[in-house]
Amino acid sequence: MRLMQQADEAATVQAMGAGEPGLRERKKQRTRELIVEQAMALFDQRGFEHVTIADIAAAADIAPRTFFSYFPSKEDVVFHDFHVVFADLEERMDARSTEATALDVLRGFLVDILERMDHHDPAEQCRRRVIVASPALQQHDREIVGRFERLLADNLARDLGVERDSPRARVVAAAAAAALTELERVFDKDDMPENPMAAFDEVFAFVQGGIDAFKRGPAAG
Repeated sequence: MRLMQQADEAATVQAMGAGEPGLRERKKQRTRELIVEQAMALFDQRGFEHVTIADIAAAADIAPRTFFSYFPSKEDVVFHDFHVVFADLEERMDARSTEATALDVLRGFLVDILERMDHHDPAEQCRRRVIVASPALQQHDREIVGRFERLLADNLARDLGVERDSPRARVVAAAAAAALTELERVFDKDDMPENPMAAFDEVFAFVQGGIDAFKRGPAAG
């Protein structure tokens, strides 16, 4: 989910752990950043499918085998901050109080993402262009949405008091994921809405309505 992958460098560094990194860690982080920078420039110029790992390695002045020390695949370069962002949401879900619902946590997560996001950042504009132009990356994006959807379904099951594989939880999570994915079209445009969170709140109201309807229905999950 592209919107949820727009974590800034401060969030990434924070997720790597507190404290000042040593020289070796700083060099590794800089190499990783250089791979991303060079790869994204090549993807934007030639198209994702027409760039090889050897091309990326040459542009970043590293050996091709070194590439795999940082990324398992070309797709993972484009979605390089996914694991940090996903782990953040996972931790929030695990740490939520009994009073907080999965939707409460997801909303707070999105508020933080929107506060950090620079919609006009050239790097993010480049990423959006590259993903939109590549069927392979769009498929990878759908797989990422699936991971968010499964995490949400597990936590919605807890809210609904049903089993983790309950159709109820899966249906509500699928509706939420589909609605949020559609909203990405808004954020892919040059002009951001004046109040982007208002659009998300409409989705949350819709999803909450589905949850409430299930809670009023038969108890079987």
